Amino acid sequence: MSTNKSYKSAFIFLTTLFFLWGFITVLVDSLVPRLKDVFEMTYAKTVLVQFAFFFAFFVFSVPAGLILTRIGYKKGIILGLVTMAIGCLLFYPAAEYRTFSVFLIGYFTLAAGITVLQVAANPYVALLGSEDGASSRLNLSQAFNSLGTTIAPVVGALYLLSDSVKTSEQIEALSVAEKSNYYMVEAATVQTPFLLIAGFIGLLALSFFFIKLPVIIEKSPEGGYFTLLKNKVMLMGALGIFVYVGAEVSIGSFLVNYFDDMNLGAVVAQNETMMSIANTIADVFGKNFDGTDPKSLLGVFIIFYWGGAMIGRFVGAYLTKIMSPAKVLSIFATLAISMITISITTTGLLSMWSILAVGLFNSIMFPTIFTLSLEGLGDLKAQASGLLCMAIVGGAIIPFMFGALIDAVGFKLAFILAIVCYAYIMFYGYTKRKGSVVAG
Repeated sequence: MSTNKSYKSAFIFLTTLFFLWGFITVLVDSLVPRLKDVFEMTYAKTVLVQFAFFFAFFVFSVPAGLILTRIGYKKGIILGLVTMAIGCLLFYPAAEYRTFSVFLIGYFTLAAGITVLQVAANPYVALLGSEDGASSRLNLSQAFNSLGTTIAPVVGALYLLSDSVKTSEQIEALSVAEKSNYYMVEAATVQTPFLLIAGFIGLLALSFFFIKLPVIIEKSPEGGYFTLLKNKVMLMGALGIFVYVGAEVSIGSFLVNYFDDMNLGAVVAQNETMMSIANTIADVFGKNFDGTDPKSLLGVFIIFYWGGAMIGRFVGAYLTKIMSPAKVLSIFATLAISMITISITTTGLLSMWSILAVGLFNSIMFPTIFTLSLEGLGDLKAQASGLLCMAIVGGAIIPFMFGALIDAVGFKLAFILAIVCYAYIMFYGYTKRKGSVVAG
């Protein structure tokens, strides 16, 4: 009984971390269109923001796994939270001096902290009970991650995208006093939210000093990484994580720009129902859309992309209990491909809502691929988690490719890259369901 109670308390506290890094990760997405305007960059260069963020997963995932075996989960979580707070604080000087390189360093540092939390929390939740229920538990925790990703785009749209960014020519036309005031307002737009987030993270890190976490794994076996690199099932799962995160981030990062490219700002503004939806959401935050930048109006609808992922994960926690998780994965990947196909072959609100619906089918992919990849690995699960989290670097590489494709051939054709990613996930789910993949 005491063990079950300990597991329940640990699950609640760990789920708080899932919410936190989900919120921050998507808030980063909200800054992408703003930084594009501020620094007048191409789409490919804009994705350097995401590259810095997700490249940290590639760099720190394996070291994080090694650190956790030495200092334990609790100290590892505190270390991750402190690192995240430092990353958020770096946004202050970056915004103050409008220095893009410092923004990139801040993102990289923030992601390093999130990496430690990812490596610790995902397998930890999976191990808080039976292996059969691992997919269901992780889908439930990831649902709260999606709650954070659902709130974040609204916060980003209303506080980070709510005013128009001036071009360099417009800035040069300002007087010295006007220019100084403009820079101060621009800096505060970014600084205030991230200072508040840094403070919250600091308090959360402090609270973990007093939280007792049950010991699940004493120590991972030596040479585990070399054994895992020969495991075909785990490597296919790692590729699944790579393409999934890449596709999800590519779509999420460019939705506002995609909608703007189709001139949907005017379409939404002239549609009474759409404006009612937008203002209903904005009212929760004491805002409205009178005279705001079109990117802000379009940005608020991103809540449905990430909100769909949240709903899908709550539903997925149930579906993966009553159905084969691999079968659910294949079905959801097929539906994601269908939604993208509809979006790129249509225009207007149909194109908009179909691409937003992809979020619903993204929902179960990460936790399901993750737990399917860990099946049967026993004491190697902690180290396998490091390798799987390392594959999150797909969120750096694939969006860069996606941005380059947008610059070269436009949004509609660029989305074919996302279709290829989901096609692999569909294939992975199919092979796991049929049991045709065996450990090599």
